[in-house]
Amino acid sequence: MKKIALEGTNVFADGAIKKYLIHDSPYFKIINFNIKGGETFPVHAHNLEGQLSMQVLAGTGEFLGKGETAMPAGPGDILISDISEPHGARAITDMRILVTIAPPI
Repeated sequence: MKKIALEGTNVFADGAIKKYLIHDSPYFKIINFNIKGGETFPVHAHNLEGQLSMQVLAGTGEFLGKGETAMPAGPGDILISDISEPHGARAITDMRILVTIAPPI
């Protein structure tokens, strides 16, 4: 077992998305993305089999999908999708999301 404290990853940068690799193994990967309010984590997809989750740790925004699909997202909300399905996020306020990818890419 291991414990990981995320308070050290609570850093934002103007005009950029801060990325912190939290865990990487043959089974899954966890990444913390910090998105400054008004910024967008672009909608994208991966040509692979597997699933991902995007959990909002703090802040408010929207989960983004194919086309104009947008779902409000706030602390505690989790989006689950296939890796091959378009996904992204738009931050309204400074937003922290924890992304889990299985299997890791």
